[in-house]
Amino acid sequence: MIRRLLSGDPPRSTVLAVLLVLIVAALAAAPFLFPGPKSLAVAAKILVFVILVASYDLLLGYTGIVSFAHTMFFGIGAYGVAIASVRLEPGWTAVFSGVAGGLAVSLAFALLIGLASLRVRAIFYAMITLAVAAAFQTLVSQLSDLTGGEDGLNFKVPQMLRPAFRPLSEPLFGVTIDGRIITYYLIAAVSVVLFLMLLRIVNSPFGRVLQAIRENPFRAEAIGYRTVLYRSLSNLLAAAFATLAGAMYALWLRYNGPDTSLSFEIMLNILLMLVIGGMGTMYGAVVGASLFVFAQSYLQDGLHVIHDAVADVAPLALLFEPDRWLLWLGILFVVSVYYFPSGIAGQLRERARGR
Repeated sequence: MIRRLLSGDPPRSTVLAVLLVLIVAALAAAPFLFPGPKSLAVAAKILVFVILVASYDLLLGYTGIVSFAHTMFFGIGAYGVAIASVRLEPGWTAVFSGVAGGLAVSLAFALLIGLASLRVRAIFYAMITLAVAAAFQTLVSQLSDLTGGEDGLNFKVPQMLRPAFRPLSEPLFGVTIDGRIITYYLIAAVSVVLFLMLLRIVNSPFGRVLQAIRENPFRAEAIGYRTVLYRSLSNLLAAAFATLAGAMYALWLRYNGPDTSLSFEIMLNILLMLVIGGMGTMYGAVVGASLFVFAQSYLQDGLHVIHDAVADVAPLALLFEPDRWLLWLGILFVVSVYYFPSGIAGQLRERARGR
């Protein structure tokens, strides 16, 4: 049953399986194990970025397409929900209309970019997508009447997703169930479904063709596969999943702006998460997103504790200064790449296959 649910592609490594179970269990019980707004926000961000990174893995890890426009589709999904919720009566109709509109715009952009650019060499395609993403971010900032410009858009969500909504009069396991908890579990349920869909796609005959194109596009073309068509379909699918991730993120934040979903920093973070987790594994998205978002959110707090403990030792206190958390994040990334050159999930699967 579990094997069928995982589309015939289990983790294949006991260590990886245990790590995935621990991550899933922690995310499933996060509102009760780690009560508090910050921990819940971190868990929700992990869920969203698992889907965002997994969708980029479909593009880069399985098809071999290097694109810097992935955050554009993420932002389109977020802006779709935000604009619809502002322009229409706040409710589920606005949310679904925003998601549908975001998907339509994303697929149109992905199709145009794919048909116009996928025949060129990889480096030129990457530069084209970078230029398109930068132009789109500038356009969004200038269309202030529609997008709110640099200030972004604040909007209302459906009644049952608002913090004031209380379906239960008494706390459950010591936690008050409100609209934020419901929103979190809604995002969790959608993320599980989307991840299983991506896992099914990459393990289907279509996914096998994508991997063949990644390994040798000329050979794939020679045996009869239209590589441009398959690469375009991969581009469309990745854009659709990124759009849905953006819609979930906007629904959680109840806000969206250029820096929230369109910044190039997010694109760099996606690449880091994918490299840390492991490209071409899908499971690497879960591991990479969880570790990176957790470190990004709590590393500075951890350094603050260490800094206070070694405050009397000047060199150590200087080294563990909380403001240097980005330096330590970079060190952790270098160490992870050194010991896991194929990513954590990829390296664990290779070791299990070797044994």
